Amino acid sequence: MNNEQNKPLKIGILAGELSGDTLGEGLIKAIKQHAPDAQFVGIGGPKMNAQGCDSLFDIEELAVMGIVEVLGRLPRLFKIKAQLVEYFTEHRPDVFIGIDAPDFNLRLENDLKAAGIPTVHYVSPSVWAWRQKRIHRIARATDLVLAFLPFEKAFYDRFNVPCEFVGHTLADSIPLHSDQQEAQALLELDPSRRWLAVLPGSRGSELEKIAPVFIETCRRLHQRYPELGFVVAVVNDKRKQQFETLWQQHAPELDFILIQDTARHVIAASDVVMLASGTVALECMLINRPMVVGYRVNKLTALIAKCLVKTKYVSLPNILADEEVVKEFLLEACNPDNLYHEVSRLLAGNNDDMQANFTRMHTLIRKNADARAAEAVLKLIGKFNEE
Repeated sequence: MNNEQNKPLKIGILAGELSGDTLGEGLIKAIKQHAPDAQFVGIGGPKMNAQGCDSLFDIEELAVMGIVEVLGRLPRLFKIKAQLVEYFTEHRPDVFIGIDAPDFNLRLENDLKAAGIPTVHYVSPSVWAWRQKRIHRIARATDLVLAFLPFEKAFYDRFNVPCEFVGHTLADSIPLHSDQQEAQALLELDPSRRWLAVLPGSRGSELEKIAPVFIETCRRLHQRYPELGFVVAVVNDKRKQQFETLWQQHAPELDFILIQDTARHVIAASDVVMLASGTVALECMLINRPMVVGYRVNKLTALIAKCLVKTKYVSLPNILADEEVVKEFLLEACNPDNLYHEVSRLLAGNNDDMQANFTRMHTLIRKNADARAAEAVLKLIGKFNEE
């Protein structure tokens, strides 16, 4: 019995994309505060791997956007899932944590829970927004959901599904005031110019759809504001090369500064941000920079989504506020005309109401999320000791 008690904690953990990698990094660090010898195995990105996560597959294998776009990847995704089920049932972890990527992780969690392995899903799928019947599938697949937002827990409570509101790790790590001059100095940007941050997405399929629209918008803005600088955040070499190719195709006369770094510094250095919907909208809200959201997907994906979506908004700032704090231009509305006019409006100033809302929402979800998530996971499996 003592040998069993002294065995290091073994945790299965899987992040489906780079935003999940950031969450996984913080969670691993926080769990190690209670169990320093804990072992982590599954799929992680560079941040999780640096914390000692043993990745069985490359995180890029799972980073696919859109309903239709996933279809071509299904055979490989099914194979990865089957291999993970086989691995974890043979090398049983004390708990499995799926971070985001619900279409993949919930299927995996369902099989692992059926095999008697406790499962946690970190980041609630947007069941309150679309495909609400998924709540029953989530209940079958998980022993606990960790939610970013207070209204998410309220939704789960209605269905008696175990859920903890832990806040958002980004709200903890980003200060309530982000220094623009400091960020510009770090990126070596001219402080005498105004800067538009251009963030067309972290996935290849997003860039293909969205970057041409953003580049054309920048071309029009340059004609009106020749002094305006354009700084682009790219997540890795692949996305950098992809953006450079699209840039040369659509507006080779423009000067983009490409920063292969976290989007955080690029946003903080900017005056206004034009971004693809996603976690980066939350990050921009927390850094408190005026923004406009644009998003495009495959036409069939868009048609399916229109039939299923039950929420008025897609970007987290608007969902949190339950009003249109940030302009969203989606699908056909994501075009250079709309984006040009909104960026121009934001550049003109008078963004105090938007930024005051951002500060209020930042405070709401600043809850020391990494520590709260780690505590919830360890309590679930009876490994949390009050200190």
